[in-house]
Formats: sequence, structure tokens, C-alpha cells
Amino acid sequence: MKVIDIINNAKRTVFSFELLPPLKGNDAGKLYQTIENLTEYDPKYINITTHRDELEFKELSDGTIVKRTVRKRPGTVAIAAAIQYKFGIPVVPHILCGGFTKSETEHVLIDLNFLGIKNVLALRGDGTKNQHVFQPEKNGNANALELVLQMKDLGAGKYLEDDLKNSLPLDFCIGVAGYPEKHFEAPNKALDLLHLKQKVDAGADYIVTQMFFDNAVYYDFVKKCREFGITIPIIPGIKPINLVNQLTVLPKIFSIDIPDELAAGLAKCKTNADAARVGTEWAIYQSKDLVANNAPSLHIYTYGVSDNVKEIVKAVF
Repeated sequence: MKVIDIINNAKRTVFSFELLPPLKGNDAGKLYQTIENLTEYDPKYINITTHRDELEFKELSDGTIVKRTVRKRPGTVAIAAAIQYKFGIPVVPHILCGGFTKSETEHVLIDLNFLGIKNVLALRGDGTKNQHVFQPEKNGNANALELVLQMKDLGAGKYLEDDLKNSLPLDFCIGVAGYPEKHFEAPNKALDLLHLKQKVDAGADYIVTQMFFDNAVYYDFVKKCREFGITIPIIPGIKPINLVNQLTVLPKIFSIDIPDELAAGLAKCKTNADAARVGTEWAIYQSKDLVANNAPSLHIYTYGVSDNVKEIVKAVF
């Protein structure tokens, strides 16, 4: 079932969550356990992140430095298909520009269609660690707008090889990212909103937001989107804090603010268990308020930790 249909047919706020594929060399047991811990609360869909190749530099015993390319979390398509087959829950694999050519993207979408997966999240993704400015692959999509346009071309049966005969349309429900506090590369919120509108006009079906910790920021973002003519569902993204260092790490990585009350509570935490308790309480507070204000869905970023997510959805749903 498509995410947009799930949302449009729901009589109340639903919830979804996001998982990382297992690290290379690991099995899917821990990931399956995370899902099993949450199935009793009826998650409507599950997002699966995608990870590009990374450059690593390793010093050999003779002092030589060698460069190698590694992908630490391969298998997004396979694990997404396995989850949908094993649990009967729709999955939403992330499709990235960074690290992938248009041809590779087309092949992935063909495979997903063969597997009966009808939902994707279109993201530009991050650059490599040595890139100061994002650089697409040669013959790759430069941004999420181009990626959405490629997906919509496939939806019309238009492949990269224009001489294909009787080409099959690939009909995906397409989600895109929105940034209530602005994408860190955008010079201002107005231009960031324009970029989002372009993705919507290109054919995106819904928006899922970057994490935020002040619901007023989300409500203001939705208001500005509606005033700008963006009418598709806007799903809030919730991240339960569970580590002491996330008080400083999350704002640095994601260019977001931590509200004073939450920051004060986390500053008093001596252990990660203390931080998880504060973070879970805050996420419950956020989630209850969002549900009360008719958010279409809650999307929870788990990063492989399910105990606090279970506590949140139990309190809210």
C-alpha cells in the first residue's frame, strides 16, 4: 500500500519509524527484533536508510597510507524486501543522489518494482567527508528535484534508454524531505521553501521533516508551506534523544536548535540512561501535542534503538 493512501485513509494520526540496514558482516536479527518490539502498536510503514560508499585512509605497517572505498551498510533493497515480506508492513527505502548515477538509480527502482515495493523517499544525501560542497556522481542527479523528476519519468514509462519498446511505467509513491529550521546549506528560509515547492510541483506525494524539538517550529513551517501553495501532507520527524552528547552533537550535525527547557534537563544528566529518560519524556510530550493537533503521521527516527520508541508509542497510541 502506498504511504499517501495510508495517510489519506487514516482516521487519526498514524506512526512510522526509520531503521538502518545492518552493518556489513552482520545479520538482520537485531533489526528484526526492533521491528517485533513495535509491531503491537501498528506501525503503518517503515523507512530504510541508504548509505553511499565512503573513502577511508588506512596506514599500513610500513607507514604507507592507502585509500579505499567502502560501504558500511549495504543491502537496503534486500533488507527492505525482507521486512515487507516477513512483517507485511510497507517499506520506504531511501533513494539517494550522492554516490549513485542515474543508471544505478534506475536499476534500483526497477528492482524495487519487481519486489512489489511501491514507496520511496527521494533525498540528495550527503557528500563524502572530503567534500566541502556536495558533488554528484558523473551522470548522477545533482539534487532531490532531479531525482524526483527521474522517478516521475519512470512513472510515465520513460527510461534512460529512449528506444525501449513497451516500457513498463514504474508507479512509486514519492516522499521528500522538508526542513522546518532550514537546510544547513540554504542561504535563507525563503529559498529553502522554494526548493521544497519545486520538489512538490515535480510530483512528490508527501513531505517528512528533519527532526525538531520545538513543535512551534513545525507548526510555523506547515503554516508557511500552506501559504506558499504546498498542500501535500507534512509528516513531523521525531528523534528521541538517548545520549548525553547529543545535546551538542545533534545541533552541530543537523543545524537545529534545542529548546531551553530540554537543554537544561539534558545538561543535568550524568549518564546516557539519564539522557534517554529525559529524551523519551520530551518525545512523548512532543508526540501527544502533535497528535492533538492532527499531525497526519509521526515519523520516529530510531537509529536502531527501540526501547524508548516503544515507550513513546505506548504512551501516545
